[in-house]
Amino acid sequence: MTKNAVPADFQAITSGPFFSLGIRCNGDELTEILYLPGRLQQAAGTPLAAEAVRQIQAYLADPAFVFSLPLQPSGTRFQRRVWDAIAAIPRGQTQSYGEVAKLLHSGPRAVGGACGANPFPLAVPCHRVVAAAGLGGFGRNGGDFLLDIKRWLLQHEGCLPA
Repeated sequence: MTKNAVPADFQAITSGPFFSLGIRCNGDELTEILYLPGRLQQAAGTPLAAEAVRQIQAYLADPAFVFSLPLQPSGTRFQRRVWDAIAAIPRGQTQSYGEVAKLLHSGPRAVGGACGANPFPLAVPCHRVVAAAGLGGFGRNGGDFLLDIKRWLLQHEGCLPA
């Protein structure tokens, strides 16, 4: 995807403070949340997409909000184990890639790869996994844009000073 191109196959797009979130779903389950540059909006095309927008906006307004979206099972068995471990990290706390890896008897790079493949950011809060000495990476394609989002999310949850 080019920097300003937006795929047309989202069921909704909602905006955050300086980014947007594209929402994809089938009839019964969320299939993907994707960070997009800029502040974009696209009205929800399905009831589930409307509910995803409502929950995302509730979290952006209040980091204590708890997601309860139906997520389509995806990923490898290992990735799902990592995502379950990430989902268990309480709001306002972080764990390092190494700490998650130790819990799963794996390696930090494998955990980082699974974090990067997470199709449900925010609902599965991969931003709460950080490097031992800093922020670490974020998202499938990384880059400053996604690191800025990770930094904002951690500040929003009180994990980093503003």
